Amino acid sequence: MGSASPEVRAPAAVGSGRPPVLAVMAAFVAITAVVTLVVALASRNLVRGAGYDYLNGPAWLDGWFGGDSGWYYGIAKSGYSYTPGAQSPIAFFPTYPMTVRGVGALVGDDQVAGSLVAVICGAATAVLFAIWVWRRLPRAGAVTAIAVLLLYPYAFYLYGAMYGESLFMLTAIGSFMLLERRQYWLAGLVGALATAGRPVGVAVAVGLVVRMLEMLAERRLLAADRESAGSPDPDTADPRRKHRDDPRHPRWRELLYAVPAVRWREAGVLSSGLGLAAWCVYLWTQFGDPLAFVSVQAAPGWYQGSGPHTWFKLVYIGTMIFGPVDVAIRTTAQALMCLFAVLLLRRVWRRFGWGYAAYSVVVLAIPILGTKDFMGTGRYVLVAFPVVAAAGDFLATRFPRWLRVTVLAVLGAGLVVATAFYSRGVEVS
Repeated sequence: MGSASPEVRAPAAVGSGRPPVLAVMAAFVAITAVVTLVVALASRNLVRGAGYDYLNGPAWLDGWFGGDSGWYYGIAKSGYSYTPGAQSPIAFFPTYPMTVRGVGALVGDDQVAGSLVAVICGAATAVLFAIWVWRRLPRAGAVTAIAVLLLYPYAFYLYGAMYGESLFMLTAIGSFMLLERRQYWLAGLVGALATAGRPVGVAVAVGLVVRMLEMLAERRLLAADRESAGSPDPDTADPRRKHRDDPRHPRWRELLYAVPAVRWREAGVLSSGLGLAAWCVYLWTQFGDPLAFVSVQAAPGWYQGSGPHTWFKLVYIGTMIFGPVDVAIRTTAQALMCLFAVLLLRRVWRRFGWGYAAYSVVVLAIPILGTKDFMGTGRYVLVAFPVVAAAGDFLATRFPRWLRVTVLAVLGAGLVVATAFYSRGVEVS
């Protein structure tokens, strides 16, 4: 007797009922209040250097303005410029600062708009992530994954920091959710906002294409199962019943075999690349270099040029040997987050399939290979949302409840500490 197809396994292991949207929103609001209080207390006596005269708000607001916030503020205020060989605004992709400019025109203050966009998108991201993970993991794993997202030490970028991470994450998750509903063109257009939002946005385009092919391959398998074993109709089969406890996803060859089945409708996901293409065209027409956002990374002060010096982390090794100690601690913490994320990639594939694995691999590989010392990678692990979900699944299936609670408490403490240092002007990620 042949083994049953994984497509017809009972969905009992997957979270049932409606996702806890209200509970997630309540938790997000509560954590936002706590970390904003931390920001206010940590930055109340902070004396900023020259060039920040425009920060005249209360400490709880000004404290969210740090690191690259000044660049985003300047773009929203004055647009883009480029000086070859020097740090320039074109290093920062346009989706977030242009959104801030639009909201700033409504509220009359670009700084307020920056934090407002970040926290609203952060809340929407938490809700979409909860809905997405609830349909794919058992209840304990889904709840733990949501907690990991909210308490991750670098999640303060979701709670009001004037950075583009929350908007990027919102567009990334949103595009995949639209794809799962077979809204191919809408998924591509939302994905275009992601590819115009961060350098790692190309991961969204790659993930959408691979997931689209995977869906076509799954459809073929379902059709074959229906003919041979009476499986559900592929148009009405519940997607939550797919490959939850069995790693037998379509083989990679089956994804290639699905390419001829792509029609105009499915090809809509390719429009996700239009965001990056439009950004390159703008840089070409305005500054004569379509890849200026790459070359500017090597500018003095950033020193993030490509090559073996960056790939093999010689700067990081030097920092570990010679110091400063505080920088070594901050970069090592992010290196560990990257290590944990890479170790979870196989679980991402087993639980969520090829498309989400492809997205996670690319969104992690670009910053890991592109940074000289892992600085900044902590927040890129955050946007690798399938990895966050896999972390929750791992904790829920491999650890007793008391240990899960302990791990989440440690993450929450890390969030408080990281937020406090960020509000004091320390480069945390």
